Amino acid sequence: MALKSLRILLLVTQGLLIVSEPAQKKPHYSGHRDRLRERFLNAPDSLPDYELLELLLFMAIPRKDVKPIAKLLIDKFKNMNGVLNASLNDLQRIDGISHNSAIAIRAIRAAGLRLLKQDVIGQPVLTSWQRLVEYCQASMAQEKNEQFRIIFLNKKNEVMADEVQQTGTVDYTPAYPREIMKSALDIGATAIILVHNHPSGDPTPSDADVQLTKQIIAAAKPFDIVVHDHLIVSRNGVSSFKTLGLM
Repeated sequence: MALKSLRILLLVTQGLLIVSEPAQKKPHYSGHRDRLRERFLNAPDSLPDYELLELLLFMAIPRKDVKPIAKLLIDKFKNMNGVLNASLNDLQRIDGISHNSAIAIRAIRAAGLRLLKQDVIGQPVLTSWQRLVEYCQASMAQEKNEQFRIIFLNKKNEVMADEVQQTGTVDYTPAYPREIMKSALDIGATAIILVHNHPSGDPTPSDADVQLTKQIIAAAKPFDIVVHDHLIVSRNGVSSFKTLGLM
């Protein structure tokens, strides 16, 4: 028996006997990926959040079953919106999400915001108001700290640009009328819309919000800059100072 084994070994080393390796088995998730892609192409709106998330993870994690990872993400962050708005650090706390995978998820969010922004830049506010509100909500509603954003408009009330002026704490962000006016003059704006978020989820304006708005309106008057509205966005809705009769 030993002699026979030795002869076989010699034949193999001399290239006279070819030993074929067993065929590689396809990963068990290979067929699932193909089926999920097909379902997406046929009816994209029919996919639940975790399956849509699987599709996104296919590109970031090509050689692994990502269904358990997608379900972990949804369990932790509740829905697709929560996942896309999660911080880099929070994403990486999920088993299976590497630094690169977390960056890929954040890049998808950035791409979505870019699309929303491009839908409103250069458009008259009156005809794109709902899209503007949706952009502000997507940009700010899920933030953990308050942000104060300015939307700059030209003489035709077309959106020229937007800018986050300040970022503060969970329940306060400073806003300085002089700096806001300087930014408006630098960009050549003739009107502005003020926007800030309430991380608490309650979009009701506070007394401090009302007083600050009055100060900004007063600062804008000498420069003939119109303050059209002040929006407060939150995950539970949006408040408009103009609609509420606060300005």
